[in-house]
Amino acid sequence: MQLAWEHAAMGAVFGLLIGSFLNVVIHRLPKIMEQQWADECAHYAQEQAQTAGQAPVSPAPEVQRISLSTPRSRCPHCGHAIRWWENIPVLSYLALRGKCSACHAGISVRYPLVEIATAALFAFCLGQWGPTPTGLAWCGFSAALVALAMIDWDTTLLPDDITLPLLWAGLLAAALGWTNTPLTDAVWGAAAGYLSLWLVYWGFKWATGKEGMGYGDFKLFAALGAWFGWPALVPMILAASVIGAIVGLAMKFRKQLREGGYIPFGPFLAGAGLAAMLFGPQQMLERFLRLLGL
Repeated sequence: MQLAWEHAAMGAVFGLLIGSFLNVVIHRLPKIMEQQWADECAHYAQEQAQTAGQAPVSPAPEVQRISLSTPRSRCPHCGHAIRWWENIPVLSYLALRGKCSACHAGISVRYPLVEIATAALFAFCLGQWGPTPTGLAWCGFSAALVALAMIDWDTTLLPDDITLPLLWAGLLAAALGWTNTPLTDAVWGAAAGYLSLWLVYWGFKWATGKEGMGYGDFKLFAALGAWFGWPALVPMILAASVIGAIVGLAMKFRKQLREGGYIPFGPFLAGAGLAAMLFGPQQMLERFLRLLGL
């Protein structure tokens, strides 16, 4: 028991550091994707102009390129470069009282919450499985879902840079015996997860003429199927759908829905995946139904 607590403490510290990095990923990865799309559009426009024998398209104004490591993090309000001691997970937020040290503008509480949530998940993983390949694999699973949930909530995007490695990692972990999911169940889970939401998407589009979800949701559900196997798909999709509907109705009642009256589905799929990791898919569903009085 003492060793488990030591491993959990190790996981919490590790999770705080990874959570700080996830905040960078959540903020910058969509911007990096936008830059890539702009580059691809400009390249395509140049090719079309050359094919048509027209004058080359004027290049877009040069903008500062960003990556996950450059440039240094700055305050979005005043441009103050964040110093190392202002970037210590949770502690810096508390020391600065949630404000920029230069302009005193408020810092979103979501930054420390992401760090704390990641720390708690990592503490669970290493406390449960220790610093083993299994424990580290589930840490990676947790980090990916936290990042995907936040990015999708902000932008309605589920980047392939995260969903596809998560899918392949689930299959690889099953093949190596790092999860309790047999490889056959993992393969069928990935296939069934993708195909089920793909069919829902096209059925909804055929019936209403509208798109009810994006392809990123298919890939995320396929990844969850790879990690937990096909038997876990029904409990996870039920939990994600019901919670998503409840949150959507609450936001509609409070008039907080975005333009178009929708909420992204990815955060609820990610939440179902994390709940399945914490409690097991079947136990998750039983607790959820009990909570609803069913």
